[in-house]
Amino acid sequence: MSTGLALLPLKMALAACVVVSCSMLAERAGPLMAAMIATLPISLGPVLVFLALDHGPDFIAGAALGTMNANATHASFVLSYVLLAQRHGLLVSLGGALTIWTVLLLVLRSMALPVVPLTVLTVLALSVVHLLVRPYLKVRAKPPAGISRYAIPIRAACVAALVGIVTGLSERVGPQWSGILAGLPIILSSLIIILHTRAGGPAAAAVIGSSALGLLGAGLGLAAVHLAAVPWGSWTALGLGLAIAVVWNLILLGLARRSAP
Repeated sequence: MSTGLALLPLKMALAACVVVSCSMLAERAGPLMAAMIATLPISLGPVLVFLALDHGPDFIAGAALGTMNANATHASFVLSYVLLAQRHGLLVSLGGALTIWTVLLLVLRSMALPVVPLTVLTVLALSVVHLLVRPYLKVRAKPPAGISRYAIPIRAACVAALVGIVTGLSERVGPQWSGILAGLPIILSSLIIILHTRAGGPAAAAVIGSSALGLLGAGLGLAAVHLAAVPWGSWTALGLGLAIAVVWNLILLGLARRSAP
């Protein structure tokens, strides 16, 4: 058994612990704070780290580019869910958003855009979506008094499964599809499952809609990882990408507090 496969259970457990810890913080915060936490590389980060343990900088650069395709398509996921959640239940809202996301992802992936136009597309798409969903962000999604007994196992299982799938398939599907699998909207979907059923569609939509600008920062971080992995090494590139995502979200939170009455 290879080292990568031998460490797979440990990788899955560590990734699940990371996402559960961050998700517990998100449930106790308001919509904007929850969205900023959710758009940090909570599930993506551990996946890329474990890929870096098994592969070289070239692979990480390709994986980051693949994840950029998924991240740019998140704009359609956010917009479609916010609109559907105003009138429909969980199954229709989340199922519709995932269907639209999948179709547009396949279209975007077929275009094989390099990093610069893909970055521009990410900025434009998520900025436009932010403007379109702003009217739906006024609903205050008050966090529940306690965390559902289902919340932790659902999130832990989703992220652990993602790490296991991506790590196991990375040798077969190559860097770009490994990155695309790593970019699946696991965190947003798990938040939707919990919040939609407990707080209602409009309240859940306020959280998901608030994530558009945070996803933009994640896209910029991925672009940095792609560009820096080969010349600077995988770990420096991943650290730079994480720093960009974190600083971006902190800036957004700071601006929001300054503009608050």
